[in-house]
Amino acid sequence: MATQNPAQQLVGTQVSHDELKKRPRIGETLIQGFLFLCGAISILTTVGIVYELGKEALLFFRSPDVTLVEFFTSTHWQPAILDFGIWPLVLATVFTSVIAMFVALPLGLGTAIYLSEYASDRARNVLKPILEVLAGIPTVVYGYFALTFMTPLLRSIFGENNVQIFNTASAGIVVGILIIPLVSSLSEDALHAVPDGLRQAAYGLGATKLETSLKIVVPAALSGITAAFVVAISRAIGETMIVAIAAGAGPKNFTFGQDSLFGTILNPFVAAETMTGHIVRISGGDLSYDSIDYNSIFAIGLMLFIMTLGLNVLSRRFVNRFREVYE
Repeated sequence: MATQNPAQQLVGTQVSHDELKKRPRIGETLIQGFLFLCGAISILTTVGIVYELGKEALLFFRSPDVTLVEFFTSTHWQPAILDFGIWPLVLATVFTSVIAMFVALPLGLGTAIYLSEYASDRARNVLKPILEVLAGIPTVVYGYFALTFMTPLLRSIFGENNVQIFNTASAGIVVGILIIPLVSSLSEDALHAVPDGLRQAAYGLGATKLETSLKIVVPAALSGITAAFVVAISRAIGETMIVAIAAGAGPKNFTFGQDSLFGTILNPFVAAETMTGHIVRISGGDLSYDSIDYNSIFAIGLMLFIMTLGLNVLSRRFVNRFREVYE
């Protein structure tokens, strides 16, 4: 028995102009307005934070005791005697973050490759929750782990006379452990998003699983992996409690030509204070509002903002470049 095409019933039917008019959908309009409001609040919050940060930092730089030349060239930060050279804090922050990257990037990327290309569903269901548990541990716990476990371990390996109780090496290593779940999770998502046809084509040409993973899948997901690395670096730079507990409670001031480059300035086994650690330490004291010490907190925060903003701008350029290649 033949069935009649429903479209034939509409042949010759007259459709009025009112029926073709767009009808308001209140539910979709409300949802669209709510989403726009969320985006607007996020943007306005960011603008407000930057405004307050810049306003308070400007008060610091307007002080007659501070000059931009001294701030960006001096290697001594001692607010008590009005020395405001940012380099000891910046160097400790960068040094700790570099150590963390040497720990987190290879381990996180290796974990992501294993979870995406090698692990079975059962293994993936076991390992991913464990990584999420690492990400959920409070950072103050990581700080005391660095102080009570990592530092004694380094002292037993390199000697108690060579490794101080507070040092940037143990803090950097533990910060790297902290951000491993971030690197592995974001990188695994990028690897998993690579079309399976690329893997099958590589297998068809005789490539091994390792060759396919390293020469096909990883380059195809390079933009996403780069984004994961930049987010992890920003997280390491902004980490506070670990470095405040384990790295040191005073800036590592130095003088070029007098202090040894590898014995003091670039020595990871001596105490140093990062930018975030310094903010925590001095803000916990009795600072009077609008004092030069109080305003210096915002100058350091502005410097951190500029560093992370620069990282994100460079990563966007890098990601867009390689995303165009693989599209």
